[in-house]
Amino acid sequence: MKTKLLSWNVNGLRSCARHGFLNWFAGQQADVIAVQEIKARPEQLEPDLKNPNGYHAFWNPAEKAGYSGVALFCKSEPLSVELGIGLDKLDQEGRVITAEFANFIVVNSYFPNSQRDHSRLPDKLAFCQAYQKHITHWQNKGK
Repeated sequence: MKTKLLSWNVNGLRSCARHGFLNWFAGQQADVIAVQEIKARPEQLEPDLKNPNGYHAFWNPAEKAGYSGVALFCKSEPLSVELGIGLDKLDQEGRVITAEFANFIVVNSYFPNSQRDHSRLPDKLAFCQAYQKHITHWQNKGK
């Protein structure tokens, strides 16, 4: 049995919705759709976008309004879902959702940008280090 996984940096889910996101979504018939840079909280969304018909929706929005955030839409309910990677400062930016299924694990991630002036390079490096530990944890869990 094939599993169809899709990922898309939408650069603002509300804007993307105004340009046909739900029509695209419905036509994909994907098992899992991961979106990044949603820039919205679930309570700001229309019900059909917040909970697309036939899918389980999981949200990890940024605490800061209009910034970052990821969401995951799954046809089958995952065995478990985890938000973040255990790095408080960056977890507040809503950068990771991990979903465990019977035969696979999906990690929906939105990595921080270090900026042109490299002002966020320490944040990006800390995120990458914590992310590696997160992935290793899930790899070991699956063994």
